[in-house]
Amino acid sequence: MTHKQVEDYLMALPDVRLDYPFGKDVAVYKVGPGEDAKMFALVSEGKEPVQISLKCDPQLAVTLRERYESVMPGYHLNKKHWNTVVLTGQLGWDEVCDLIGHSYDLVTGKA
Repeated sequence: MTHKQVEDYLMALPDVRLDYPFGKDVAVYKVGPGEDAKMFALVSEGKEPVQISLKCDPQLAVTLRERYESVMPGYHLNKKHWNTVVLTGQLGWDEVCDLIGHSYDLVTGKA
């Protein structure tokens, strides 16, 4: 999974915009209007393998961390509500897309 593949998927979701509020090293994907936009995904720039941080239901977050060594508490984020996933291939593309969708739904109130 490449950074471009992940970015293309994220940007294809409705009302998503890319921002760099923490500097050029972290791409932040937000959903919602203007100043009220909320983060749902963060991707580290220039990291191989790709690392993506996603919002997650707290119980699911713990389950995923126990099941996969490539899923860990959110890096520089609230550890209860965010996971960082290293895209090593341990999780398949469909599973990564499901986690992205879950994060998006949590932030937009659709979960």
